[in-house]
Amino acid sequence: MPLTQDLEQILDLVLPTDPSFRRIEPAMIDSCIRDARHHAVEGSKEAFLFSAMRLLALPDNGHTRLIPNDSISVLPLRFVSVGAGVQLTGPASETTAPRGELIAVNGTAWEQIEAAAATFLAGTRQRKRVIGPLLLAWPYALARLGFSSGKNTTEYRVKAEDGQITDFELENAHTVPASMLYPRNEHGKADPCWRPERFAEIKDWQGLGLSIVLPSFFDPGESALQMAISDAAEHVRAYPNKNILIDIRGNTGGDFLRTMPLIDAISENTSRRVVMLVDKFTFSAAIVFVAILNYRLGRRLTLIGEEMGDGLTFFAEGGLLDLPVSGAVVRYSSAFHDWENGTSSQTTPADIARYLVPAGKLTLDREWVGRPMAETAQEPFYQHVLRALND
Repeated sequence: MPLTQDLEQILDLVLPTDPSFRRIEPAMIDSCIRDARHHAVEGSKEAFLFSAMRLLALPDNGHTRLIPNDSISVLPLRFVSVGAGVQLTGPASETTAPRGELIAVNGTAWEQIEAAAATFLAGTRQRKRVIGPLLLAWPYALARLGFSSGKNTTEYRVKAEDGQITDFELENAHTVPASMLYPRNEHGKADPCWRPERFAEIKDWQGLGLSIVLPSFFDPGESALQMAISDAAEHVRAYPNKNILIDIRGNTGGDFLRTMPLIDAISENTSRRVVMLVDKFTFSAAIVFVAILNYRLGRRLTLIGEEMGDGLTFFAEGGLLDLPVSGAVVRYSSAFHDWENGTSSQTTPADIARYLVPAGKLTLDREWVGRPMAETAQEPFYQHVLRALND
């Protein structure tokens, strides 16, 4: 089947349905369509996918994008955005490469590559930093952006924690399926196969307070999340005078409606203080969770971490479109959400509109960035934060 079939599905379903495209000049859309069609007719899959990424990134909406992960191959390296930098968290099996901070690719500072890739990546600056590291391991993307080595290899420069700088190169033909190293919903963990063992991890730190880890709101089975949220709400109500730390870093979203019982339980006590840990991987429904608590708790909520992966005004809902020829996936939107001002539109689903609140700006009270290598060393930090909350 020709790649033009994939393009026609995008044109028939996504562009007419997705309201975020209504903000874009038709001439700009037409230009991107022509480019994608040219590569589709040629039968060049990677060129078509890259052009389709540009088309779907036009609205700068993080919920609308082409996800190439299931249809491309990349060099066996996992890059993850950490703070304002990029870390090589580890290679695939049977590949030798040093872990550490990425400095350059093919002799070019990675920041320059990031800037050149911006128009192919959807969403805010932070969202682009979440999904962008995939391009650093994709030889075709590096070449298309103008940063190939000129040889059949890709060269990397990495700085280890001790400051040692290492240069190494990999053969461009030595690739693995991208989905092995880059999950569709990028969570930022060093292990690309990470899955939450439970939807809520609760711990009582005795005199300091409670900690609740909420790693995801996406539950295909539709019952485990609901049970975990109910259990967390019961714990919160059982200790009405305890302050709470909520860690929602790496939570890429799901169904915020199922988290409302926990939000209600946390909000019931008017003297309780809450601290929330967030990062650039906090996205979609997870940001809504933060927004509602920010509205209800006001100054009793402290936000620690880094700017999240989206603002409070965005397009969402919609669905996923599997492209039958290339094997890529398109994420598209169908509804407008305005959690900053608490206003809805005719596209906002009624069950979501009833919870819309004017949450205002979500401003960090303290900037802090954790490292993916330190995923098991959270408990001392939790204790430190809760202790400061009680002072």
